[in-house]
Amino acid sequence: MKNKSSILFFILGTFFVANAILAEFLGVKIFSLEETFGFDPINLSLFGFDNLSFNLTTGVLLWPVVFIMTDIINEYFGRQGVRFMSITAAGLIAYAFLMVYFSIGLTPSDFWIERATPSGILNMDLAFNTIFGQGLWIIVGSLVAFLIGQIVDVTVFHYLRGFTGSSKIWLRATGSTLVSQFIDSFVVLFIAFYIGAGWDLKLVLAIGVVNYIYKFFVAVFLTPMLYVLHYFIDLYLGKELSYKLIDEAAKSSRSR
Repeated sequence: MKNKSSILFFILGTFFVANAILAEFLGVKIFSLEETFGFDPINLSLFGFDNLSFNLTTGVLLWPVVFIMTDIINEYFGRQGVRFMSITAAGLIAYAFLMVYFSIGLTPSDFWIERATPSGILNMDLAFNTIFGQGLWIIVGSLVAFLIGQIVDVTVFHYLRGFTGSSKIWLRATGSTLVSQFIDSFVVLFIAFYIGAGWDLKLVLAIGVVNYIYKFFVAVFLTPMLYVLHYFIDLYLGKELSYKLIDEAAKSSRSR
């Protein structure tokens, strides 16, 4: 039985960490949500700024998955499990960025630098450095926002659990995600662009609101996935072990 719970923690944790790292690196691409689905840009007006559309980092596709994994780990392994995985993920993200910056400093082979493409000659070294060489403030902002978001998520999750008990997982999971992603949306922009790039605070707030609108609807849309995951986890563990883990997670979290 203990082996099953360990395997579950390993699977959830590795998926959690993999998505967090992927979200960081995929985030260098900005895409248009409206144009991806064939719609005209929505052109919102917020805080005195016009023509604001859903131009999002590709990382937003994966962060909701990270927060769902957070809630599932929270449900079965409590605060301690989430804290362990969050610190592990943050450490590995920092390590990954360190290795990327080390690779940027390596001297490229002459035959690799230029590559012919349908659009012309591409400087591979310049492209590599541009794509992977994110600014320091963006990295710092993303890591700080991630850790704060995780702390807020687990805190709100267990606060709501005090009212719902073992029922209404949708309320505590979705509620904690909506609150934590609200914090995350503004912290990363504030550090990376207000402090790091000198953007106008109103512009940071406007972009933060647009990002959060997207995250809000995605979090609500993905709520049924919690029940799907819950069902298969309970099927794998068996009802007895599943209820035992959930009960122990709730008790350990209340005692901290």
